[in-house]
Amino acid sequence: MPGSVLPEREFRFHDRQPDLPDAMAEVVTGLSRSAKTVPPKYFYDATGSRLFDDITRLPEYYLTRTEVGIMRENREDMARAVGDRACLVEYGSGSSEKIRILLEACRPAAYVPVDISRAHLLQSARAIYEDYDWLAVHPTCADYSRPFALPDIASALPCVAFFPGSSIGNFDPADVPGFLAAVGAVVGRGGRLIVGVDAKKDADVLHAAYNDGAGVTEAFNLNLLKHLNDLLDADFDPARFEHQAEYNPARGRIEMYLASTATQSVRLNGAEIAFDTGERIHTESSYKYDPDEFLELAGAAGFVQQRMWTDERGYFMVLLLEYAG
Repeated sequence: MPGSVLPEREFRFHDRQPDLPDAMAEVVTGLSRSAKTVPPKYFYDATGSRLFDDITRLPEYYLTRTEVGIMRENREDMARAVGDRACLVEYGSGSSEKIRILLEACRPAAYVPVDISRAHLLQSARAIYEDYDWLAVHPTCADYSRPFALPDIASALPCVAFFPGSSIGNFDPADVPGFLAAVGAVVGRGGRLIVGVDAKKDADVLHAAYNDGAGVTEAFNLNLLKHLNDLLDADFDPARFEHQAEYNPARGRIEMYLASTATQSVRLNGAEIAFDTGERIHTESSYKYDPDEFLELAGAAGFVQQRMWTDERGYFMVLLLEYAG
């Protein structure tokens, strides 16, 4: 049971030494399939991270500003729901703006950001520690898509996980219950999860969000090829690919692709990948959910709804779930 003594303010790094996949093998395997694919994590070199930040500020990209608006408008209700003396566990060291809304509203006793990127994790966690002189900060380097151990400080406090940004939409729905069950194992019975979920909406709104007029999403998608060139000694020519993003209503998801504009071959450090004209690389899926659809997946993992906050148009949901086991 949680104790009555609050932890001392401290900054302590916990390295769970996550296994990093063999990037070359992973990418070559994906590009050798009949339906070519590259994991979306390869978007995020320094340029890709900057471009994604630019995307979040685009007028067509409603997701970030809508989620932030929901959190700002409902921060007092969130604070009451979470309670005091919590250990706030953030999955992915993401938007500083979002975590700061929760920290300032809820004033948890401890903050545990979890990320697989050590450098990014330490930088973002140190900034939080320096700005909040009442907070114990325990950055934990781990692969949050797999089970991992929380720092010992969490055993003395009620745990609340935080997974914003509709990142849950990048999981295939069949994989969502397994991921959420792993979150449940981390927070324990009675632990809670605050999760951002993008809602189904008019296809034109979705299309515009991933095909912005300024071409920033196009640049973000094409930069994946430049990242692979640098990372894997590949020779992709981004000028011979084009960005495509479309809503698949049957599957309830946005699908992003890079389509080859010519018949060509690409080398990856000795491997050779052939492309026909029009052949596509699937770079990302972003699933959208009706509330009942997502709650069914959450229920399969042992979570029950405690609160749901949304915007007036119903574009986005922020859910408070409790793990019942």
